Amino acid sequence: MAVNLLIYLALMFCSQVDGQEAILHVSEGSTVREYCLVYNSSWSNISHSLTGAQSYKLVNLTSSPLCERGQLTPDFLLGQAVAVMPGECDFSTKAQVAQELGATALLVTSTDSMVTPSANDSEYRKVNIPLALMRHRDFLDILQVFSDGKEVRLYDPPAALFDASIIVMLLLAVFTVAMGGFWSGAAEKVKQTADPSADVNDEHSESSELSLYSPLKVLLFVGMMCVMLVLMYYFYRWLVYVIIVIFCLASATALYNCLDSLMTAVGFGTLSVSCRGKTLSVRSLLLAAVCITLAVIWGVYRNDDRWIWILQDLLGVAFCLNFLKTITLSNFKICVILLSLLLVYDVFFVFITPFMTSNGVSIMVQVALGPGAGGEKTDGKEVEVPGDFSPSYEKLPVVMRIPQFSSLAQNLCMTQFSILGYGDIIVPGLLVAYCHRFDVWIGNSRRIYFISCAIAYCVGLVVTFAVLLATKMGQPALLYLVPFTLLTSSILASVRKEFRQFWSGTTYHVLDDSRKPLLSDGKSGYADGVREC
Repeated sequence: MAVNLLIYLALMFCSQVDGQEAILHVSEGSTVREYCLVYNSSWSNISHSLTGAQSYKLVNLTSSPLCERGQLTPDFLLGQAVAVMPGECDFSTKAQVAQELGATALLVTSTDSMVTPSANDSEYRKVNIPLALMRHRDFLDILQVFSDGKEVRLYDPPAALFDASIIVMLLLAVFTVAMGGFWSGAAEKVKQTADPSADVNDEHSESSELSLYSPLKVLLFVGMMCVMLVLMYYFYRWLVYVIIVIFCLASATALYNCLDSLMTAVGFGTLSVSCRGKTLSVRSLLLAAVCITLAVIWGVYRNDDRWIWILQDLLGVAFCLNFLKTITLSNFKICVILLSLLLVYDVFFVFITPFMTSNGVSIMVQVALGPGAGGEKTDGKEVEVPGDFSPSYEKLPVVMRIPQFSSLAQNLCMTQFSILGYGDIIVPGLLVAYCHRFDVWIGNSRRIYFISCAIAYCVGLVVTFAVLLATKMGQPALLYLVPFTLLTSSILASVRKEFRQFWSGTTYHVLDDSRKPLLSDGKSGYADGVREC
């Protein structure tokens, strides 16, 4: 899944409209408000700083679409900005009429999604004043807050090349991978301490862990992921609700497991009560109530971008941690097969599928952001911003989201996020977890495999973000994370002359269902005292 999925650029040889989000600064005395604008920077020249922006009086003509001058005198709007309603004629006609009336800026209020205003080249040359779209509800707010003495300025602050949200995302991802790997290794150590013979067919082991040990199962797993992604692309409208329900259930369970294990680790006792012969744990009941409540709150307010990202990230971290603890890879061979296949899967659905889709956007980006994602390129050419602050479309809860701190204009239009998919945490995290379990198997108290692989993941993620900033283009993070983690682990095992054991995994092999367990004397398939020559 692509990291930090922002605006995915279409093919460079396609004609593009240079769309931008800007800010409408409204002031009257000490009262100041700012609102979202959408304009075409190749058509309208707007200042990049507030201090350099010209100040206008704002005239309300929203009772008219301003498609013709009518009874208005030529100097009626001299030196002023004018707000009008959309419709009945194109933007170019409205702007030309406003120019004839002496207006210095045109604001078109919109009740629908705001798409970059455009025209043909001949119309561009006829318009010399700034033209921008704003939300109609924002204009109503201006009328309610300010009197007729208000002044407006239009400006487009340049976006920062680097946003601090990337650092927060980096720390969150590395923490999750490291803690998930640590938890997996710690569980393996407890299992060995409790039962040195470590019978993998033990009922408790089967209920708490699921091991991927067969290449065929890995192929089936990746194949199912491909099919599911394609189905989500074509049937997003219905399947998104299935994923939301599954996420609520899975994240609540994962959060419960994480908190319960944490309380057990710190020595927090359990208070049990008996009722009709049954014993109930008060701690378990309280934890279950809290986890279910948090999952329900997320489900109800999942589209409120102002704050729900905090709860989604909390549930997401718990989901990833529990996944890394529960799903284990039996040996390095399985790690190589799984990570390599998912690398191909990631690159294909990010870089190759744009050539196959009608709108030039990759299947991965379309599914991750949702088909109605605002603030994104539409048809590879235009910027579209929802007319409402709360998007009406549903988004998949499969990403970590951190709001960007420096995108002032973009955040006014719609909160912009740095995004990292769960797959970019879980997939390399499975290898980190395997490295920690291998440290436990060979009795390495320094945990050199675990620490080295976790550092490699951190470096790979830094490289991913560096490429993202350099190319201004969403990246398939596994393209960098998989080589860094696999090569680091392989080189370390080779240098320590433990590669064969590292490749084969633990001596506690998981047997195929078709195989029979070994007898106590080491021979299989024969009764005591009966052997073939």
